[in-house]
Amino acid sequence: MSALINKLNSSNTLLIGIGNSARRDDGLGWAFLDAIQKEGCFTGELAYRYQLQVEDADVIRNYENVIFVDALHRQVEGGFYWKPCLPVATFGFTTHAVDPESVVALCQELYGEAPDAYTLGIEGHAWGLEEGLSPAGEKNLEQALHFFHGKIL
Repeated sequence: MSALINKLNSSNTLLIGIGNSARRDDGLGWAFLDAIQKEGCFTGELAYRYQLQVEDADVIRNYENVIFVDALHRQVEGGFYWKPCLPVATFGFTTHAVDPESVVALCQELYGEAPDAYTLGIEGHAWGLEEGLSPAGEKNLEQALHFFHGKIL
């Protein structure tokens, strides 16, 4: 697994932060990207999204690896999780907001292949209309960054 993880810090990796910094911990994906960009150690590209859309299938097809980073509305051990993002088409009534698995599945369906994809979910606690992360969200962000540094950078 370590060889696989090491290849993720490359110019052919896209890190997509999903969220909205004006809604407290919903901005965890963006805050993660902000921290990675500030450190300057990640050699891939960064993309900020309020939500994923079907058009993102066209974007991700240009990369070998994609990492989706998003806030979680549920409790997870350690405050975050890292998992492979396997292609699964889960489109509902609307395609206004699409989950990472569906974007990867659509990429595979449209273009015959998809990048290796992973999801980094960070547990959030506050979702109101306000700037700034909650103290618990900040703690979980730090834990996710520590993991990312140890495994990716």
